[in-house]
Amino acid sequence: MLNLNRFDLISLRLFVAVVDAGSLTAGADRFGVSLPAASKRIADLERHCGFALLQRGKRGVTATPQGQTLHRHAIEVIARLEQLVQAVDDLQSGATGHLRLCANPSAFGGFLPSVLAAYARRYPNVVIDMEDALSEDGIRAVLKGTAELAVIGDNVPCEGLETLVCNVDQLVLLVPAGHALDGRRPASAADVFDHDLVTLARSASLTRKVMAAAEAVQRTPRIRVQVRSFDSMCRMVALGLGAAILPRAAAALYAQALGLVQVELEGIQMERVLLLAMRSRSELSSPAAALVEMIEGTAAFSEAQRFRTPAG
Repeated sequence: MLNLNRFDLISLRLFVAVVDAGSLTAGADRFGVSLPAASKRIADLERHCGFALLQRGKRGVTATPQGQTLHRHAIEVIARLEQLVQAVDDLQSGATGHLRLCANPSAFGGFLPSVLAAYARRYPNVVIDMEDALSEDGIRAVLKGTAELAVIGDNVPCEGLETLVCNVDQLVLLVPAGHALDGRRPASAADVFDHDLVTLARSASLTRKVMAAAEAVQRTPRIRVQVRSFDSMCRMVALGLGAAILPRAAAALYAQALGLVQVELEGIQMERVLLLAMRSRSELSSPAAALVEMIEGTAAFSEAQRFRTPAG
């Protein structure tokens, strides 16, 4: 049996930082220690474990198979300790809990703000820690334990997580007044992809959906501008830099504010399905479990169950 007291938290956190960065130097910088000190700590950790944890190469370092196992468990240990620190901070401040949530732009531009407002009124002493993140980043946050819940697109791999469909919206095209597709009639997928588009990053689940729709009609999207938020997308549209495909709920807000026109789409899969992802519902904290129950109590959730997907 290994001596548990020989596993110090600093070395475990440094090891995770090095593996995530893919570089001993970058991991040391990220962690705020010198390269020699980082090398010594990793060497001591390898000596204690009895096997190599890192493979050194010209392009940096990667975890060995044994290192991958340690990395996975170290992430869980660190996440639990971070939750402990948050819980103590909450108790000191008089809060009764901490809700840690990531959500993609479609969620923040649609159903989620009203749900969170109702949640805050019902649980005023719960600290809400939210992050606007792309679906893949939200999944990583849940897997690492830095968030308990993430709202993600249904077209992003999320193996190892429990999921439930939490919202479904329709996709529409948003164009400036006077645009060639501002005909107040549905636009075909083929017509849309003949025009410049403004999108989120190519890794975003919504952009993936747009790319898949273009591939289905054998077109290459003319992506002119890529931004990080719906707000930036719609401002670019208002300036005439292209059209944008986004959920109806978000499009309606920006159409009114910026004088843009919503155009219905045809010949393209119009449903935007969002999932609520978690490690395990049975292991959720009380604040997180309460949010799941609140979402399940909405009319939008009942409608979304027509698109139910298997858990995991």
